[in-house]
Amino acid sequence: LREIRRDMQLVFQDPFSSLNPKMTVGENISINLKFHRIGTKSERISRTCELLEEVGLQSTDYFRYPHEFSGGQCQRVAIARALILKPKLIVFDEPVSALDVSIRAQILMLLMELQETYGLTYLFISHDLKVIRALSDQIIVMRQGKVVEQGEADTIFDNPEDPYTRALMSAAFDLRVSDTSVVAQ
Repeated sequence: LREIRRDMQLVFQDPFSSLNPKMTVGENISINLKFHRIGTKSERISRTCELLEEVGLQSTDYFRYPHEFSGGQCQRVAIARALILKPKLIVFDEPVSALDVSIRAQILMLLMELQETYGLTYLFISHDLKVIRALSDQIIVMRQGKVVEQGEADTIFDNPEDPYTRALMSAAFDLRVSDTSVVAQ
């Protein structure tokens, strides 16, 4: 399983709880390289610093601790940690739901850039259909642990067949903005 784990990584919803607070950001990211006996210590540090910059942080952040970062910055660290082993698949479990709107957009743009750069496959788990639409080629809609619909993203969004999928789409996209509030119809 060790080899399979190298090809699959996970980014959690809450970046703060997914990072070890007693380790520096650099140690949090590079620990998997050490575990898999990849590179020398200086090579691991170098690769980690490169990844920090690639996800929009600074190489000097290597020596800082997670509590010194914002939620969006910690999510960038978690993304770098997932990338360090050069996986084929990254599973994202609601990775932007805890972030404010402007940071969410930045992280989503970063994910799209990284996907193109590394040729990654993402399994994106989310209740936010706008995020799913922006990132997905294929969609699986589940209800109570069972698949109710699956297919091309455009097909599912433009013409959902399952009543549950239609209800989800209606709830997510049929919003009217009034002068004082947002009201779902």
